[in-house]
Amino acid sequence: MTREELFANIQRKRSFLCVGLDTDVNKIPEHLFDESNDPIFEFNKAIIDATADLCVAYKPNLAFYESIGMAGMDILERTIEYIRGKYPDQFIIADAKRGDIGNTSTMYARAFFGDMNVDSVTVAPYMGEDSVKPFLGYEGKWVTLLALTSNKGAFDFQFMEDANGERLFEKVLKKSKEWGDENNMMYVVGATKAEMLADIRKIVPNNFLLVPGVGAQGGSLSEVAHNGMNAQCGLLVNSSRAIIYADSTTEYATKAREAAQKVQQEMDELLKEKGL
Repeated sequence: MTREELFANIQRKRSFLCVGLDTDVNKIPEHLFDESNDPIFEFNKAIIDATADLCVAYKPNLAFYESIGMAGMDILERTIEYIRGKYPDQFIIADAKRGDIGNTSTMYARAFFGDMNVDSVTVAPYMGEDSVKPFLGYEGKWVTLLALTSNKGAFDFQFMEDANGERLFEKVLKKSKEWGDENNMMYVVGATKAEMLADIRKIVPNNFLLVPGVGAQGGSLSEVAHNGMNAQCGLLVNSSRAIIYADSTTEYATKAREAAQKVQQEMDELLKEKGL
């Protein structure tokens, strides 16, 4: 998917919501285990069907599928196929946080962009250019590079300053601009660090930002939009638990839709404020 296609979807749906499919076998509604031989996949399908018109992206987190072995990976692949087949306008991000030496990253890129056919994969930049570049060799595909994360441990390294006061996450942003551009690289920036988005926009004014942390982690959507939105929106705001686990009864899909719709309506207003 191109940058222009992604922005067109945002304008058409009046939304820049990304729904995180962090599907935990221990958290999905118990009645699904009685009603289906494939409860995790049925849960994913119901969540997708309930939210697809309200969001522009889905982000399955691989850990939740890898944790149950080959069966989980099969569910992940079928979930991606389901989105591709029924909702082809959706941008799919594999939240895998890969990043290894060049030949290993080449195999990871082939797995995600070739076999799974996702639009983007999250990549850790710590090992440098040769660990990232293999993911940038696929036309129409994106790297979503970890820049400033929403977890507490982000302060362990990401805010470290050099002698000139430049922080590590700023170095990552500046260096990565040598590898990719606004058409194939976006950045993870946590919503709980919303006040930092203004500084980040000084370095990468035109790139899309994937912003987790809105919802269960307490990030403010309005602060994210105020500090991070650009002339083409430039944001994909992810919400996982607050949407997919909005309810644990037989009404779980309906409640997930209601939670997603509430976010979408706020996003519509924020887009209007920006004149988009």
